[in-house]
Amino acid sequence: MSDKFDVIVIGAGPGGYVAAIRAAQLGLKTACVEKWVDDKGTAVLGGTCLNVGCIPSKALLETTHKLHEAQHGFAAQGIVAENVRIDTKAMVERKNGIVKNLTGGITGLFKANGVTLLQGAGKLLGGKQVEVTAADGSKSTHSADNVILASGSVPVEIPPAPLTEGLILDNAGALDIDETPEHLGIIGAGVIGLEMGSIWARCGSKVTVLEAMDDFLALADIDVAKEAKKLLTKQGLDIKLGARCTGTEILDGKQVKVKYADSEGDKELIVDKLIVAVGRKPQTNGLLGTDSGVKLDERGFIYVDEN
Repeated sequence: MSDKFDVIVIGAGPGGYVAAIRAAQLGLKTACVEKWVDDKGTAVLGGTCLNVGCIPSKALLETTHKLHEAQHGFAAQGIVAENVRIDTKAMVERKNGIVKNLTGGITGLFKANGVTLLQGAGKLLGGKQVEVTAADGSKSTHSADNVILASGSVPVEIPPAPLTEGLILDNAGALDIDETPEHLGIIGAGVIGLEMGSIWARCGSKVTVLEAMDDFLALADIDVAKEAKKLLTKQGLDIKLGARCTGTEILDGKQVKVKYADSEGDKELIVDKLIVAVGRKPQTNGLLGTDSGVKLDERGFIYVDEN
């Protein structure tokens, strides 16, 4: 049995690291458990948002927005900038630098505020015990007066389009594309899919988005969704609604044949890269021991009460 803590937080994403730092600032003995490591075995803090979500995608969006402005807006202001082009490798390197700076900042804040980092996968056991399984398989158990579950989410994968390195990508893989695809396919017209589509359309890709639902951005305000579709279509995105992916096939290790069905029947599409962006689900697999007293619903969400 290891030291007892006042608070143990499982997960070092935006929910977890903020909670851990604030608890430590309030004088509580605090630990934060994180299983994500880089290729050197160093803990990766910041979760999806900082590493493969909001922050890197906004960095790429900013760069491509400036490219679009230079190509289409400068002339009207009397600014001559001919043959402006994108260096995609440099764009991705800048994005990686921003991510590194921000995640390094969290490491510094943990040290400055006395948060103990426990590297490994956290599991809540009965009696407010937390089991941490390190990358080498070794286990340690820690106790706390309070445990915060902030394990985050993972991309939803779909059987018709299994991830294939370099060709069929999730949101993390999509952020590391460093050459402009001639034709980019995207499954899912949610926020992630549309961001990626916007980025690469500005860089010169032909972009086709397949959305199974008949409504565009159904969760958004109807007027916002209507305006967004108009602007993204003007930007060059070919958004096909009511189009459900039924299968994929890798062609010569270089392209992806996407099979889909819409109101007109079965169709096919050949793309250079395919991004699967059909949503996210809770990262709760293996999070709870059978005696933890915490229950999950059929979708992997934690059952909560009114508090």
